[in-house]
Amino acid sequence: MRFRANSPMSPAGLAGALLSLSLLLGAVPAAAQADKVAHGLALQAARAKFVVVKAKKVFYTRRWDLSGLPEYRPAQQVSGTIRMWGSNYIEDSNLGKYWEEGFRKYQPGAHLELHMKSATAAVPALVFGVADIGVGRKITFAEQLLYERYENRDPLIVTAATGSYDVTGWQPAYGIVVSKDNPLTCLSMQQLDGIFGAERTGGWEGTSWHPEWARGPEQNIRTWGQLGLTGDWAERPINPYGLTLRYHQAAEMSDDILRGSDKWNQRLRIYANYVAKNGTLGRDLKADLAGDRYGIAWIAAPTYRLPPQLKVLAVSDRTGGQCIPYTMDTVHDRTYPLISQIYMFANPGKSGSVKPLVREFLRYVVSRQGQEAVERDGKYLPLTAPVAQAQWRKVK
Repeated sequence: MRFRANSPMSPAGLAGALLSLSLLLGAVPAAAQADKVAHGLALQAARAKFVVVKAKKVFYTRRWDLSGLPEYRPAQQVSGTIRMWGSNYIEDSNLGKYWEEGFRKYQPGAHLELHMKSATAAVPALVFGVADIGVGRKITFAEQLLYERYENRDPLIVTAATGSYDVTGWQPAYGIVVSKDNPLTCLSMQQLDGIFGAERTGGWEGTSWHPEWARGPEQNIRTWGQLGLTGDWAERPINPYGLTLRYHQAAEMSDDILRGSDKWNQRLRIYANYVAKNGTLGRDLKADLAGDRYGIAWIAAPTYRLPPQLKVLAVSDRTGGQCIPYTMDTVHDRTYPLISQIYMFANPGKSGSVKPLVREFLRYVVSRQGQEAVERDGKYLPLTAPVAQAQWRKVK
């Protein structure tokens, strides 16, 4: 892969621009954050070690039927450099290399220039003109608003892969976890809204507010008896657990469960990563939940190192239809409601069309050949034929 520094704005220049923007928006002075920055950098170092251990490992060797995905054939021959910014998981693993090597078999004059340090840079890099493609988790409210304010349009958003089943870091799906003593086996999305959410005046879809998604406190679920449990369970309060609302995972769960309201149960116990004394990443959520018979949590990659005292519930849609268990098959085929995804963002320009070089690469990524690279890397899951075909039409 080729890396160049002579783009319109260098990585250092972008960092400086973002720092200036944060100061204009009223960031706390550096001196007041000195102790937090030290802890943050220690956390970053521990996270880097965690990523290195997993990045080159092939976790999944299963081969899916990709025959229904679109076949990549160049619509036109292109050449040049595609500047990609965003999630480090693409570059730290072999996936970025596989995509470039595969694409160049069809487009030998094309190259990828990777600046893959953090998904938080994906959209700002597009806005500041240093990226042709941004790669990351679901776009946040602030990122979409930033793009819309500067470009006066929405970015092109293409789903590049389905998140993993149980590989932490690689956008794993979310699971609902309770004590093994709990009689429940399934909850609907509507019930999860009642458990984890609160009354609201509406919710967000992107940067659009929907007052029709309002609900009152009568739909709150605060005891196990409200879910039909009897005996000792009936009057026991539900103890909800989740991740800190500053993590993007909380925003995704708010979008999926709370209709984008961000109005959580006031008793929600929130957790975050920290650096343990041995220098590794620590988080106490599963351990604490294992000791709480009346607790319930939403957890990314719930089956990963799940304590034996806990179990993962099946989930049904808001109408209370079929209960879908958390399995690799249901995450891959997207019948399970709480999957996660990895996205690519591009600037469609005033014409509404992305540059030919970018378009060809996006077509390759969502094609059968591009998804074979996802499968080969063995952490994300490849797209299904219907999803890939929808992305293909979007790019076209």
